[in-house]
Amino acid sequence: MNENISDPAVQVNLQQRHPIPLAVQLHCRSGELLALVGPSGSGKTTILRAIAGLYQVRQGHVVCQQEVWQDSATKLFLPTHRRQVGLVFQHYALFPHMTVLDNIQLALQAMPKAKRPHRALQLLQMVHLRGLENRYPNTLSGGQQQRVAVARALARQPRILLLDEPFSAVDQVTRRKLQRALISLKQSLAIPIILVTHDLEEAGLLAERMALLYRGEVLQTGSPEFIAAHPENATVARLMNQQNLFTAEVLEQHIRSQTTRLLWRGRELQAAYQPRFPVRQRCCWVIQSSSILLHRRDRPSRGERENPLHGEIVEYLESNGLANMLVQIDRQSSTSLVVNVPLHVARRNRLALHERIGISLLKQGIHLMPYQSLRRQD
Repeated sequence: MNENISDPAVQVNLQQRHPIPLAVQLHCRSGELLALVGPSGSGKTTILRAIAGLYQVRQGHVVCQQEVWQDSATKLFLPTHRRQVGLVFQHYALFPHMTVLDNIQLALQAMPKAKRPHRALQLLQMVHLRGLENRYPNTLSGGQQQRVAVARALARQPRILLLDEPFSAVDQVTRRKLQRALISLKQSLAIPIILVTHDLEEAGLLAERMALLYRGEVLQTGSPEFIAAHPENATVARLMNQQNLFTAEVLEQHIRSQTTRLLWRGRELQAAYQPRFPVRQRCCWVIQSSSILLHRRDRPSRGERENPLHGEIVEYLESNGLANMLVQIDRQSSTSLVVNVPLHVARRNRLALHERIGISLLKQGIHLMPYQSLRRQD
């Protein structure tokens, strides 16, 4: 994905082998939220701490709002208190003996004392907590405490807002409310926001762009939707929880029909034209469930002509308005595809465990990647 990186508000380049391996290049614009996503131990929190000045990378270059915060070449390293960073962690770190108002005023030390209460109330209004200024942290819900932590971070007039798993300590309902509050807050802030999360759904909801990390390396950067549909390799596809991931052989590259023909487990498939993959060589391929079309039982459709397959539903689960199915195409080779359809579609077509159904793999949804062993029968 070609990204326009003109005039980013923050640029980060972190390189080291020990003690924590890092190979990271990132940028984030003002008003944009960038999500750092990856499994535990992939370096997400370390990157945030390096930007904040809480950790010094051996070879680092960090620039925020045209101010250099770290430059290993010139041995420049600004400490945290000089970086104007807003930090919000998983654990709120509010002072229990102080009121909400006092917790926020503590971050307003650079402002004249007489003006601090008014500014603290403005920040509480911004996070929708006006009226709770005289409460103590232990009388607030987890979600309210987290919003106080955000207000306190914003009190520092930060040039960048860093959020480290900020919603993981609250229940799911509160988490949704806080996510909506962050979306609303982001629209009023003109600073870059970097969010660390392990939750792909959260990244998709909140972030304009995400950086997918694995073992300290950024594997791919782009919009969550683009990375999910166009992973650069099988490792990215797996980290994006793409379950329909297979290998195949390229049979033909047909420029006139703009089609790439594949041989997959004895079947021919047609994919959109992807000429960088040589004929007679193996490749990996992935398809999202949204690109798998269910054949209607009561009426055939034109889509049934596009890579049609038939199989048996061997797993069936209804959840969150969707029917989640595992469809076994070939029992002998255990070839199966994950298919999700809206619940009303499943019920209209009388789908259930052990029912036989027809599906089509839309050629535009078949994305090819360089060959990589999947450590299973390909």
